[in-house]
Amino acid sequence: MPRSGADLALLLLAGFRSLVDGAMTELAAQGHDDVRPVHDFAMRAIAAGADNASELGRRLSVSKQAAAKTIAVLQDRGYVSRGADPVDARRKRLEVTPLGFEVLRAGEAIFDELRHRWEERIGTAQLEVLEQHLTALLGESPIRLDTPGWLARDLGEPV
Repeated sequence: MPRSGADLALLLLAGFRSLVDGAMTELAAQGHDDVRPVHDFAMRAIAAGADNASELGRRLSVSKQAAAKTIAVLQDRGYVSRGADPVDARRKRLEVTPLGFEVLRAGEAIFDELRHRWEERIGTAQLEVLEQHLTALLGESPIRLDTPGWLARDLGEPV
């Protein structure tokens, strides 16, 4: 019997969750137990040009206040800093620190290892077919940095 559309959505979510949980566990084992998935999204958005709380909030689809709280945490942990703006000396721009980039690279390496484990379980050809199908369905660049806001959004419906 074929699975339902809801089953497919839950399987895809479970796959995402499995990979992210595995990455968080390994990052913690490497000494980065203070990193959360939203921190990755935020650092990537900052590295891509979100250099203030308003812009980070827009890119993550969260409020400016939520972005500011995330920035404060990332600054406190040494993953981002505020540097001088070359155009406006009165303004401070957000920047990912070398430690922040180290954590991003470590996370990428961990995800590569987790992918390799999946490859060992189902075989190279099957994993490549899965990736090809997902790419055909989602496009070449399915990455959306607004996922934190999308997951937390209030649709105005009763819970």
